[in-house]
This record gives sequence, structure tokens and C-alpha cells, in this order.
Amino acid sequence: MAEPKLLDQVRQTARLKHFSLRTERAYAQWVYRFVMYHGKRHPREMGAPEIQAFLTWLAVQQNVSASTQNQALCALLFLYREVLRIDLPRIEEAVRARRSQRVPTVLTRDEVRAVLAQLDGVHALVAGLLYGGGLRLLEALRLRVKDIDFERRAVVVRQGKGDKDRTTMLPERLREPLMEHLEKVRKLHQRDLAGGFGAVELPHALARKKPGAEREWGWQYVFPSGRLSNDPRSGRRGRHHLSESSIQKAVGSAVRRAGIPKPAGCHTLRHSFATHLLEDGYDIRTVQELLGHADVRTTMIYTHVLNRGGRGVRSPLDL
Repeated sequence: MAEPKLLDQVRQTARLKHFSLRTERAYAQWVYRFVMYHGKRHPREMGAPEIQAFLTWLAVQQNVSASTQNQALCALLFLYREVLRIDLPRIEEAVRARRSQRVPTVLTRDEVRAVLAQLDGVHALVAGLLYGGGLRLLEALRLRVKDIDFERRAVVVRQGKGDKDRTTMLPERLREPLMEHLEKVRKLHQRDLAGGFGAVELPHALARKKPGAEREWGWQYVFPSGRLSNDPRSGRRGRHHLSESSIQKAVGSAVRRAGIPKPAGCHTLRHSFATHLLEDGYDIRTVQELLGHADVRTTMIYTHVLNRGGRGVRSPLDL
């Protein structure tokens, strides 16, 4: 039996490791670029020197960011260690892209209100969760019906960044609108079931452990797509969640209509959530937990953008 092609091996191994489809595609793309950069040589014929040369080219010639270069390195380490089972020495000689220290863009409370006022329907609900619960965009779109706890006023984020679960708050203002929205989603799901569809993608091997769970109401997406599509892995036709681009475009348009000159988007609402909680005096460890940060130093960046310029020091001109 012929050995699968290299990129097919990368994809198969990524699925065995339960990587997301986005990570699987990103890693396959980096492996492809690495091979093409070295004249289509097979990675077995190469090693650390070629990886160093590729990373240096990315930093010097392509001027990529530090996070992009690091993603490329992770993809190549995955290729050698997990796919090809080849141990590599430490890769230290490559020119590393400079990591920029930037303060996140944050909206004031009035600006947040102005942006949210420009949104309606599903777009308003998603944006409300980004700001009201500190969710990342994809975390909000991947929410299942069972993840919304109306009694406890809580939202459970499953398999967030770093494959971690966490619980954040459900804003009281979104409680009734979300209930009404889910009634519409339930009717849509019932129509799908009647049409022979209604199955959604389940995490890991849950579909085998719980046959039929993919059609259960609790596993349906809170924000389903308006149309049916084929699953890129299984090929099965069903209803995925809303696309990221539709929300990004809606929020970007709302920012412009609100007349806000800042370069704000969906993630700006999450930044604003953290900053406004700190302004209200909440403990930074609490904010860290709500955001799902592994290291409190990541959360500390918001202390630099509190609504007090110059680290809270009063200007001598004001005295």
C-alpha cells in the first residue's frame, strides 16, 4: 500500500491530535511553503539548517510578525516530531521577527454604546456577548444551546484558546433577546430535521459515543448559518455556525456609522470588556479567569489602557 502524500499525512496526524480545522489548514500551508521554498525537496532530506533558513527568510525578506513566524516554527516542529518522527536539535540561529509591544485599542463606554446601537438582530446578540462576556469571536459563534445557562446567567465556553473550558457571565440585557432568538433557532432546527438534515459536527469522538447526539437540540449552534453546507471533513450536509466574516463586516460597518475614528473591530469589544471591568475595580485575577488567559501577564496589558492617561499620574499642568 502506497504511503499517503506528505500533506495528507499532516492532515491525518492533526486530526488524530484533535486539532481544529483552522490549525490543520494553517500547518499544511506552512509545510507546503517550506517545501516550495527549498525547491520541492522532501523534508526527510532536510533538517534544522533548512528550517533556520526558512524562518530567517520569513523574518528578513517577508517581514512577517513574530506570531506568524512562531506559527510557522510550530508547524514545522509538528511535521518533524509528530508526522515524520524525526528528532531535531534546538533551532536557535534563525533571525527572529521582532515582537511588537502594542497597547490594544479600547473603546470608551459611550463608544461601545454607540457601536451596539448600530447593530440589530443576530449581529447585535453576538457583539453583545463579545463585550458583555469577554468572548472571542469564534468562541461566541461556536456556542451550543446547552452552553447558555439562563438560570445561573452564565455562558460556558468550550474548547477555547488552548483547548480550555471556562465560564463567563451572561449579561442580563441579553437574556430575553437570546431566549427569543433560540425559539427561532429551534423552529429552524425542526424544519431541518423534517428535511432529513439537522445534524451538526460534534467534538472528538462524541458522535460514536452518543449515537444521535448530533441531532439533539442541546448540541445545535446558538448562531447557525442561514444556509446548509457540506462539512469539509466528513462531507455530510448540515448547518454550520455563522461565518466570522459576516460579524466582522457588521461590526466594522457599525464602527464607521457611529463616527468612531479608532481602528476597532470585534476583538476591540473584548479588550473593552476587560478594561472596563478593571476600571470598575474588579480584581485582575477575576478578569484573567473570565478572559481565559493562561498567564496573568497577558491580562496586565489592560492596566496600561485604563481610563487614566500616564499610568494614573496627574499632569503638573492640571495642578
